[in-house]
Amino acid sequence: MQSQVFNKVIGTSAFEKLSKNDASQTSQVSDTNQADKDTISKMCAKTQEAYTDALQSCIICNSCRYCEGLCAVFPAMEKKREFNLQDIDYLANLCHQCSECFYDCQYAPPHEFNVSIPQQFATIRQESYKKYAFLRPLSVAFEKNALISSVVLLVLLFLGFCLASAFEPSASVAASSIGGEVASVAKKGDFFAVIPYGYMVGIFMIVGCFSFVALAIGFVRFGKAIGLKLPPLEVIAQSLKDTLSLRYLGGHKSEGCTYPNALRSNARRIYHHLTAYGFLFCFIATNLGAIWMHFLGLNAPYDITQAPKIFGLVGGIMLCVGTLGLLFIKLEADDEIKDSQSVGMDYVLIVILFLSSFSGLCLMVSKQSLLLAYMLYFHLSTVLAFFVMMPYSKFVHIFYRFIALLKYNTDEYEMEHK
Repeated sequence: MQSQVFNKVIGTSAFEKLSKNDASQTSQVSDTNQADKDTISKMCAKTQEAYTDALQSCIICNSCRYCEGLCAVFPAMEKKREFNLQDIDYLANLCHQCSECFYDCQYAPPHEFNVSIPQQFATIRQESYKKYAFLRPLSVAFEKNALISSVVLLVLLFLGFCLASAFEPSASVAASSIGGEVASVAKKGDFFAVIPYGYMVGIFMIVGCFSFVALAIGFVRFGKAIGLKLPPLEVIAQSLKDTLSLRYLGGHKSEGCTYPNALRSNARRIYHHLTAYGFLFCFIATNLGAIWMHFLGLNAPYDITQAPKIFGLVGGIMLCVGTLGLLFIKLEADDEIKDSQSVGMDYVLIVILFLSSFSGLCLMVSKQSLLLAYMLYFHLSTVLAFFVMMPYSKFVHIFYRFIALLKYNTDEYEMEHK
């Protein structure tokens, strides 16, 4: 009990300091403190505890500095003598959770200082996704009831496609697999003979626009909160390179990160690459299909030698392998380095991505199947569910981390050119 109380002293003191508006400071700092104070007043006890623990760890890390060469987090941390809430959000999203600092740290649990940067920053990242999200109640709903919310969403989308086909005579015939010309076309892979073109395109445009707007608002809010300045072009290029190469997920000297356990491995980096670039390939395939249809007059289904099918096939396989790998190592990860409160949503996101890619691959080989219509309903439902969840899931960490890297590289650039 004594250790637990001692463990909270530093962090609690720092946290309480944030909630006090010091009139002797400048108006700009005073305004910042007031913003922190307003934010703190709205926090639940669990969130306050998360920030308290993270604040304490940052203060201890700044005193120790043993891990300063491991990644970008610690040099960024050392530039601060005091931390506000936005600093913690920034550092948490700069962290790639390679977990090397946890296994190197002499103050990690079971030490009474309880310095657990990977776990504590994982909690803060999840909080930051909610804090800066557009329509925050949706974020809370997905976090608290990830499985139920996702299943309900999938069922509603699936029923929507069924109803749309039922009210379209030709699509209804195709979906029933009853003889006739339309059914024959559907069996050859003509998806628009199964689902009305207007409904399919319309719902994807609505959901796509919503996701884009929600993501953009979240990114702008986060960038503004952490004080991101307009960076030079070379800084943008460096930040893009760091993001796309997952530079800080390779561990110290690119020997592999200590995740899911203390043994070094590049597996997580590889699975992340497969997932990210698999998703990108599938996105390219979808857009190529739209371009070929609307501008070149070439309708699906496409041959295996044509670009939309090549990108879709390669991307689908990469996405399947990547998501299965990420699911496995997350299940195997040490409990001390993952946030138990957010793993539910992480699992749901990974499974949705796997189902969307796997069902897409199944559609490629089921042109003659009587179940084509229902497989198509399911595939489109998983894809739409993913886009609805995307602004409120861990998927946004790709963009939040890019913004954090932009700030870090901008700060480094300014120091070098003073």
